[in-house]
Amino acid sequence: MKNVFILTGAGISAESGLKTFRDTNGLWENFKVEDVASIEGFIKNPKLVHDFYNHLRPVMDKAEPNAAHLAISRFQQLLQNERIYLVTQNVDLLHEKAGSFNVKHMHGRIDECVCLQCHHVIKTDKDIAYNMPCPACGSHALKPNIVFFGEMPMFMDEIEQQLKTCDIFIAIGTSGVVYPAAGFVATAKYYGAETYLFNLEGCQNNAYFDHVILGPASETLPPFLDNLDK
Repeated sequence: MKNVFILTGAGISAESGLKTFRDTNGLWENFKVEDVASIEGFIKNPKLVHDFYNHLRPVMDKAEPNAAHLAISRFQQLLQNERIYLVTQNVDLLHEKAGSFNVKHMHGRIDECVCLQCHHVIKTDKDIAYNMPCPACGSHALKPNIVFFGEMPMFMDEIEQQLKTCDIFIAIGTSGVVYPAAGFVATAKYYGAETYLFNLEGCQNNAYFDHVILGPASETLPPFLDNLDK
């Protein structure tokens, strides 16, 4: 079996009913991105930021994985090895709900907060008060463990190494707009990977994909993954 790098974006979660901030009537419609997804916004009004993510958490928690999530999980469990590297740009836990393991949430997770003072990470499915003290150091600087605009995504060194050694690169439900994730396919292709895009429509970096499979990932991805190891 070859080394497979899988990147998922907002499109895979959209099929489970989770809208992105780009969608009309989406979760972000009544908020400015800079107010709820930037360090400056957090420092200016931490209560607003926590209120936003406290509202978002149960919405994401109610969502259920779709056939694309389940196909990825089945693919992982069937092979039971470290040759599949799964990265998601999504902060929801739909991959985990589907049974996937070792999911790299490069933009953070909705069920975590992090202390800006001591960097202690707290898992929670409850609301976080803006003035709640950190249980590790007592600081009142708990921030949703979400990568805000301008912050460095997580696991980048590890991701870079995996991109250089993968044989197959698969992107699912991504617009090809948000960097650095939008540049992953170029790196993988440069180092010799065969590249696939599963999307409703083409994306900004179409030229780097050897294969573009259009349509709902819940329909197009399962038969592809089910036959990839054969």
